[in-house]
Amino acid sequence: MIDVKQYGPWAVIAGGSEGVGAAFADELSKAGLNLVLIARKPGPLEETAEKVRGNGVEVRTLALDLLAADAVEQIRQATDDVEVGLLIFNAGANSYGHEFVSGDLDGFRGVITLNIDRQLELSHLFGSKMKERGRGGIMLLGSLAGYMGSEHQSIYAASKAFSRVFAESLWLELAPHGVHVVELVLGVTRTPAMIRAGLNFDIPGMLVAEPEEVAREGLEHLTDGPVWVAGGNYEAAVKRSGFPRDKLVRGAAEAMRKLLNRS
Repeated sequence: MIDVKQYGPWAVIAGGSEGVGAAFADELSKAGLNLVLIARKPGPLEETAEKVRGNGVEVRTLALDLLAADAVEQIRQATDDVEVGLLIFNAGANSYGHEFVSGDLDGFRGVITLNIDRQLELSHLFGSKMKERGRGGIMLLGSLAGYMGSEHQSIYAASKAFSRVFAESLWLELAPHGVHVVELVLGVTRTPAMIRAGLNFDIPGMLVAEPEEVAREGLEHLTDGPVWVAGGNYEAAVKRSGFPRDKLVRGAAEAMRKLLNRS
């Protein structure tokens, strides 16, 4: 059960319209937390908001592209009058996947802006106030992709590696002040975005998590930072952290091609 005194009365979910973000919204609203849901697409955002309002909480929505130059200022204005005790940054995505040397640098910069800059800025915005209050929580959504390099998603993978090290550092700094920080590392998850991307979920032996399972597991382990690997993927994360790197990276690349139906 989520401790409203520790993480309430409001939670902000960046990337809160569908998939894992919507599952977080459902779980938190059932626990009695009011929500600020941020996502790019107004339709799914309002659909999720209407659903969780049925759990008896107040919900604000902000239809916003986090790549917008004034995105953080818009979020600041939308939350200035409420006390945010929990930030869930679920917005990181591979918004531009391409071979690096033939790709567009502005496209790669967009991945960095979304996955690194906005994560830092929102953690700073809400984390500073949590430190002052002596309570709160920050959850950053990570990925197994951040444990090794990957063709056609080099910048995304690198940004997820950054996220993990940042979460570990933030955890060290904020733990003495009563603020819990955890990076929730996801493996293959059956989200609408992954379905639209055409992932092959039927590979024998592959672990596939459902959004609701991931959200529940993450919230159950908010105090188990700095990193919690969800969906039974702990051994995979350990393996991906090992050596020799050449064999591991090539093996993971082959598995990714199968997942993306490219083999």
